[in-house]
Amino acid sequence: MAATVPTILVVEDESSIASFVALYLKNAGYAVKTASTGNEALTQASAVNPALIVLDLMLPDIDGIEVCKRIRQSSDVPILMLTARDEDVDKIIGLEVGADDYLTKPFNPRELVARIKSILRRATPERRERESETIRHGDLHVDAGRREVHVGEEEIQLAPKEFDLLWELLDHRGLVLTRDQLLERVWGYTFAGDTRTVDVHVRQLRRKLGDASPIVTVWGVGYKVAPAKDARKETSRT
Repeated sequence: MAATVPTILVVEDESSIASFVALYLKNAGYAVKTASTGNEALTQASAVNPALIVLDLMLPDIDGIEVCKRIRQSSDVPILMLTARDEDVDKIIGLEVGADDYLTKPFNPRELVARIKSILRRATPERRERESETIRHGDLHVDAGRREVHVGEEEIQLAPKEFDLLWELLDHRGLVLTRDQLLERVWGYTFAGDTRTVDVHVRQLRRKLGDASPIVTVWGVGYKVAPAKDARKETSRT
């Protein structure tokens, strides 16, 4: 049986850009669906069940931020946001509402394809490899299979990349991971990316986990996890 071709949903109101992106994605072996409004994007996201969504920030009805928020209420589908404004505030807001990554227009379509491949590569195989593993660290309990994080008895809702980043840091307790290493391990980039992405996700983790956050900044280097007396990694045998 032939493997299912991943479908990419491209949400872009500028038809020339949407067509250009769709052409490159099809040439890269993906099936493509397009939407030109936020409402159409929400309908398509539900009907098509895409492997990834390329989402423009500026749309004629509902903006990309709101579309991302609504999708995140029921799905952890990877979202790559496009922004025409090269301002940190737009990128940060996009990441804070659950986008996995962003590109600023104008962008190289080959880089877009490379980013999509990286996101999809990171989204599936390692989850299967570690699906029976859990990590306990202080009051934190992280379940890889269920993609759940608890602080004590309270479940904390994390965006997909926030979860992956937390797991990566916990899984390398005792080591300092640089921002570039985290970009490669969590986002799959093997080239120099924008390390601000890492900083934004760390900030979000600290806000959501509160006093239970184990992440420590190593100035000028990267991040590490502070020790916890009862830190342990478990693999279910069932």
